[in-house]
Amino acid sequence: MADWNTRLEVKLGDKTITPISNLQTTFNVPHTVIHSLEADGTGYVRQPFTFTFTMTVPAVAEAVADLTELAVNGTEFSVNVAEKVGTDWSFKSIKFARCVVTSGSPSNITVDGVPQANFSCMALTVTVED
Repeated sequence: MADWNTRLEVKLGDKTITPISNLQTTFNVPHTVIHSLEADGTGYVRQPFTFTFTMTVPAVAEAVADLTELAVNGTEFSVNVAEKVGTDWSFKSIKFARCVVTSGSPSNITVDGVPQANFSCMALTVTVED
C-alpha cells in the first residue's frame, strides 16, 4: 500500500510559504510546420514553451497575504515536492522554479473546512527527476 508522505509546497528561498492543496498544470510547446515548393510538411520550427499552473492553497494564517505580496511585487518563487518519510513517491523531485503569480482569487468563507484561495501562475523553469 502506498505511503503518501509527500506534499507540494510554495517556497521562497529556503522558507516554506504554504502547502498546496491542488495543482493543475498546463503547458504549451508550439511548433510551426515548414513547407517547401516540393513537398508539404518538410520540417518544423519549435517555438518557446509556456508553462502555467493554477494552485489552490489553504487560506489560513499568512499564506494568502504572503502570496499576494509576491504577486504585487513580482517576486519569483518555486514549487517543490517536500518528502517527509518514505521513497514511494512517483517523483524524487519536481521543481517549478522562477514562478510568478499572474492572478489570484480568494474563496468564499465556508462553514465547514478551511477556506481555499486560487492563484494562477507561470513557471519560467521546470525540472522533473523521476
